[in-house]
Amino acid sequence: MNTANSGKRIRSGGPKLDANHVVIRPLITEKGTHQSTHKNAYPFEVNPWSTKEEIKGAVETLFGVKVKKVRTQNRLGKNKRYKFRVGKLSNWKKAIVTLQDDSPKIELF
Repeated sequence: MNTANSGKRIRSGGPKLDANHVVIRPLITEKGTHQSTHKNAYPFEVNPWSTKEEIKGAVETLFGVKVKKVRTQNRLGKNKRYKFRVGKLSNWKKAIVTLQDDSPKIELF
């Protein structure tokens, strides 16, 4: 990655992503529901090429909220077996978006 004089990183790979292409789907799990009610944090599956700044802008645009911070994880795909064949699920990226205290809630959860 390249760095500019201001200290921000400039993405060097992948296409320019719109807000609809950054956030793929919300992850509705028991842990995610607990985080959304107690810690004001919401998990999403996001595009693997997206950066934290793009994820923040996409969530603010799509849901009309104010984002406090974004944490990301690159998850490895699981190995799966069907009879005698072995395959692998694709890798994916997870983002946990924490909202500011004065921001409205996201109604998906």
